[in-house]
Order: sequence, then structure tokens, then C-alpha cells
Amino acid sequence: MLLSADRVLFPDSDAPVAGWVETAGDRIVATGTGAAPRAADEHLTGIVVPGYVDVHSHGGGGASFVTEDPDVARRALAAHRRLGVTTMVASLVTGTTADLTRQVACLAGLVESGELAGIHLEGPWLALEYKGAHPPLLLADPLPDAVAELLDAGRGAVRMVTIAPERTGAMESIRLMASRGVVAAIGHTDADYDTCRAAVDAGATGATHLFNAMAPLRHREPGPVLALWEDPRVYLELIMDGVHVRPELVAFVAATEPDRVVFVTDAMAAAASSDGDYVLGELPVEVREGVARIAGTDTIAGSTLTLDRAVRNAVAAGVPLARAVRSATALPADYLSLPDVGRLAAGHRADLVVLDDALVASRVMHAGAWV
Repeated sequence: MLLSADRVLFPDSDAPVAGWVETAGDRIVATGTGAAPRAADEHLTGIVVPGYVDVHSHGGGGASFVTEDPDVARRALAAHRRLGVTTMVASLVTGTTADLTRQVACLAGLVESGELAGIHLEGPWLALEYKGAHPPLLLADPLPDAVAELLDAGRGAVRMVTIAPERTGAMESIRLMASRGVVAAIGHTDADYDTCRAAVDAGATGATHLFNAMAPLRHREPGPVLALWEDPRVYLELIMDGVHVRPELVAFVAATEPDRVVFVTDAMAAAASSDGDYVLGELPVEVREGVARIAGTDTIAGSTLTLDRAVRNAVAAGVPLARAVRSATALPADYLSLPDVGRLAAGHRADLVVLDDALVASRVMHAGAWV
């Protein structure tokens, strides 16, 4: 299939240009700018961008990835795919070891089938002080044997783990994760600046939703925010929903570190769905006016964000379109070492999204087929 368009966003381009993309099966086999080398099979109207890559999401469409039923996970995946997410990492929340083992084993099957790109363990190795929407009685120290047990249950499917580096066993476990090619992301943490720096030296390469669920940036106690923000080895997750972080701050961080900012949704089941009462892990959640909170509290419980809306929000806040799209495509792919997604380039999977002038997805291609 040879597709042409007046506006295509190619890798490292500062703006969309006229160009073409040729696919064969599930792969992109050639791309180019200007006129297509022969008559195109279809001329696309809109802005053609790579398929979005969401590496931190707990669900959507009324369904959750926190499940032992693969069909429930598929419903969540489908809700995001309709909106342009062609690569999804499923995030779990704190649970018992037995529950997490079963959930990881379930999702590992979807990774092995190619439906998911990996699993993210957000918990149980988190700080009590910044637990967010995680049950406090199930938080635990990341002892290496316990970490290895859950990684083994995933059969190689666990791609990322959020960890509070001040907890007992954390440094050894970060080294263990790094040795297995698993991203250790610092988050839900009360660690000080020096502890976070030591964790990065041990192999941590991610910041789980920077600013949220971590000790704040203070002038004499810069804590994890500065340690992660300033280190070029660390990718910086940001939730661009206008609730978790002020849009102006997201735009500022993106301007200071354009090659390290990764937009994530941290979405729960209400994303791409409606207000109502939900459950995240073991905790009841109320969603009102699009904001998810633990029932009866002011504690934010994930988000109802979708990645297409994160891109629109970023552009509205002043982030250039090409930079915003990279933070939702190429950079999350680089963050988790997903080599063949996130870019419109030969050899990559044929994932693309056609955006209208309002940056709303009008068409989505996944692995060479229109969704």
C-alpha cells in the first residue's frame, strides 16, 4: 500500500511536510518527502503521525488491565487503540504477591501474542508517604528475591517497575532490573536528592509521573524532582491532563528537556468512558467531571486522560506539534527500548494516525491494517 499526504510528520522533522509512506504486510518498507514515486493507492487528508505509544496506563473504556481475564484487558486496549494508541504497556497497581503473580501471568500472554508491548509494575515497592491510590497495607520493601519472583512470573514481559529507592533492598533490586533489561522508574517516593542520584547510578532510567506522588522540589531539599530532571540518563514521564501538573509547567519541562519528556496517561478504566464509580486495584474510585479520586477523598487515582488528548493539551500550552508528537511516540518507544514503533520509518511497524486540523484522530492504522 502506498499512501501519500500533504502533511506527514517524519522522524526528527520540525513540522509536517508533504510525503508518502509505503507499507507491505505489517511493516513500513519505504518513506519519502515530496511526490510519491508512483500513483498512490490513497491520498490521506490530514496530518499523518506515527501511532501513539502509551507506556503507563491502567485501563480504559470501562475496563482495567488489573485483571486475570485477558478479554477484559483487550477491551481496555481497544478503547485506546480507537484513539490512536497502537502500542500499549499495561500497568498494574499494588496487590498481594499472589494476585500480582496471576495478573502478570495473564498479561504476559497478551505480550507474547503481540497485543501488548509489555507490563509495568507500579507497586508494591512504594513509599507509604506518597502511596497515592495504592493500598497502604500491601506496600512492601523491594527485596531482590521478591522482585525476581514477579519478573519471572512475567516470562520476560515485565518492561518497567516503579520503585521508591529509599526502601530496603531497592538499590540491589534496581541493579537486578537493569541486568534483566527492565526499566527501573523512580516514583511514589520520599527519597532525598542524594538517594535518587545513587539510584540512577545503580541503573534507574525513568521518573514515574514526575512531580506527582513524590517529595516536592524545595530550595534546600530539592529531592527527587531535581535529581531526575537534571540527569540526562533519565526519561521524564508527565501526565498532561491539566489536573496532575499545570500545563505551563509541562510545557516548561518539555522546553528544557525536549529529548527526555514522555507523555503518559496513567489512565484508569474511566478513560475513553464516562463519569461514575469504578475500582482501581482494591480501591473504590469516584470519577466526577473527568477527574478520578479515591472515593470520599481528594487523592487523585490515576486519570481519565487519553494520549491523543495529551498531545492536544500540550500544543494548546505552547509545545510545538512535532515535539508533542515525539513525546507520545518516539520518546516513549526509546524509553522502554521498543525498537520498531513510534516512528514513520522503513523497517518499523506500519502504525500511523491521521489527525484532523483539531488534532483529533480520524483514522488509525495498526500493523498495516486500518482499525
